[in-house]
Amino acid sequence: MNAPLALTPSQLVIQPPLHASFLGMMRGEFVKIARLFWLGLAILAIVFVVRFGLGASAPGVKADLQSTPLHFLYTAVESNLLVFRICSGLFLLVLTSFTIGWEYQYGTIRVLLARGAGRVQLLLAKLAVLVLLSLILLAVFTLLTALLTCVQMFALVGNLDALSALTPVFWSNSGIDLLTVIINLGATILLATAMNALGRSLAVGLSASLIWFPLDNAGTLIMNTLARVTQSDAWLNTTAYFLGPLLNHLPDMLLPAEAQTESESFGVRPLVPVSGLHAVFVIGAYSLVFLLLALFSTWKRDVKE
Repeated sequence: MNAPLALTPSQLVIQPPLHASFLGMMRGEFVKIARLFWLGLAILAIVFVVRFGLGASAPGVKADLQSTPLHFLYTAVESNLLVFRICSGLFLLVLTSFTIGWEYQYGTIRVLLARGAGRVQLLLAKLAVLVLLSLILLAVFTLLTALLTCVQMFALVGNLDALSALTPVFWSNSGIDLLTVIINLGATILLATAMNALGRSLAVGLSASLIWFPLDNAGTLIMNTLARVTQSDAWLNTTAYFLGPLLNHLPDMLLPAEAQTESESFGVRPLVPVSGLHAVFVIGAYSLVFLLLALFSTWKRDVKE
């Protein structure tokens, strides 16, 4: 019988532990949702252009451009950012749910974890991709708004002289409007992230994400009814802490009166006066809670299913 061969230390091969890089995970996540992202971008662009065309043909637009060009430009910026907020919010709820909930529902997350991706690290990579894509969406549609507005002015009056009415205050107020859109994008992504991390299912996460804001807005009607029945303003005061109404009218709360054209906000609003600072803090608190729920659920719960 032959004696077993002894291996010297130099002949031993130690396999390094599997480890996935953060940028590699981001790249992989984008590849998985790229087709859905481009499809959503195309649909958003079509809706955006069609809505812009309908607005451009509304009566009084040409007179507004000729008599009060600054008001015309405010309306163009705010109304188009409003459309973007609504459409991109819905799109990001769906995109986030597919990015996170899909992995749990079909079990592919176990394959990713087996390849060395940490659970929290993987979630953060998904969030980073979603944030980056949302900022790309905002940049694209901001440029599209500027382009279509110039085309509209040239079609109506044959020149771009209205641009001379732009002031530093206009750019400052437009920056505030863009900030409200960014806040809306961030809160939307974190909401869907939390719902999918807790539900661990595309069906559950997507359903909970889509139903949140309708229920939130309907809650103000319930609070109004309760206030009438009980003759107590306490019910009305609670609406100052509802996420949906605060996001709906955040531009109203942050923009000065001279920059408001009734085209910057939509939907149900809180039933009591709310300051911009209060709204930002409450939205920030919601966003932080959503993030912590998602991180804690991902960190503490094992992937067994």
